[in-house]
Formats: sequence, C-alpha cells, structure tokens
Amino acid sequence: MSIKKKRAIVTGGTRGIGYAIADKLLKDGLEVIVTGTSNDKTIPNGGKFYRVDFLKSNETKIFLDYLKNENVDILINNAGINKIGKFSEIDIEDFDRILGVNLRTPFQLCQAVIPYMKESGWGRIINITSIFGNITKEYRASYSTSKFGLDGMTAALAAEMSEYGILANSVAPGFIDTELTRNVLGEGGIAELREQIPMKRLGSSKEIASLVSWLVSEENSYISGQNLMIDGGFTRV
Repeated sequence: MSIKKKRAIVTGGTRGIGYAIADKLLKDGLEVIVTGTSNDKTIPNGGKFYRVDFLKSNETKIFLDYLKNENVDILINNAGINKIGKFSEIDIEDFDRILGVNLRTPFQLCQAVIPYMKESGWGRIINITSIFGNITKEYRASYSTSKFGLDGMTAALAAEMSEYGILANSVAPGFIDTELTRNVLGEGGIAELREQIPMKRLGSSKEIASLVSWLVSEENSYISGQNLMIDGGFTRV
C-alpha cells in the first residue's frame, strides 16, 4: 500500500508540535484527522477535524467508538496537559486528570486502532513523550509520572505488536520554540535556557514533525520500541 493512501490520527493537532506534525503528514500525502478541544479550531490545510475533550469520559468513549470503525494506519498520541506543583501539595484530582489525558487516553486509543493494524499487517504508533519522561526536576511529579509511564507503555506495545508489522516508538521533545513556551518563559527565560542547551537554541516544531514523518513512513522498517529524544543534546550533558 502506498504511503499516500494511509490515514493518520493526530491528537492535540491544532497548535504547536501537533499542528506541525499534522501539516507535515498532509504534505507527505496522508489523510489526516486532527483532534482538538474547541470548535474554534485551527488545523492545517487539507486536514479533517474531530472535536473531543479527553478530560470528559463520555466524549472520549464516543471518539474511541469512532476510531474502531475507521481504518487508522498511523496514530500520533500528542495531546497532553501539565500542571506544575510541589510533590506534597499535588491535588489528587489534578494528578488523575494529567494521567488520564497523558497516559490512559493514549492507551485506550492504541487499543482502538490495533485490530485494524493487525488485520492489515502494517501500522505505526508514535507517542509524544518529553525529556521529562527520561529525566525530571522539581515540581514535575505528575507530568513526569505520566510521561515515564507513556514511554513504558510504548516499549511494552512494541514488544507485543512488532511481529504484526506495527512499529511503536516514543518521541521525546526537549525545549521547543512554541507560543506556549514563549508565554511561560518570556524572552529572559528563553535566553537563560539557551545557554543550558549544547546547540544554544530551542528546537522547532518542524524538527519534531520531520522525525515523526520518517518514523511513520515505510522507510522505517526496523525501529520499534525506542525512545528518541530530540533536545539539542540537553539530556546528554
């Protein structure tokens, strides 16, 4: 089957890294369905939009049922949430919400698309994790728990599914130059951060998208179960 005939789902694809991934896959010739939480959506030209809020179990269930009736060849689990806080002060409801969106939902989406992938003998699953699923720092307990868990799930998934032609990998972005990053850190914070990165710059969403594009292509026939960090060398120094 030509890559141009394949269908991809990109969750959280209306901005930042998710938008860049969806845009690149569309340019690669795929059919791309993007999810987002708001009807006031911005999606790449040519993409299709499905509104779903993964914090709401009823909406998630409807979307899972929808996926089971679609022939999904490529799943990009990109949607995620975060809330920074001291370990001793984390509200258990916030903890559950973060794990729900960042870990439970990707698990459910994988379960929904795997039957068709097994039947067709081909599939690609990319779970967007984070460098904070490989290292961590203060106030990241909930987020790191979810991202370490997502990478573990990816490895287990690959161990079971690779023999069926379903390759699953994690992609772990470092500090990426997005609107959210600029709003949170400001110019001063970004300048300080650059000095900590060996390449002396933040990454771009397009760089993440290019890696994902290759991993889900037919050119990738033997990489599975890996956690690929794209961070300008930050986690290696």
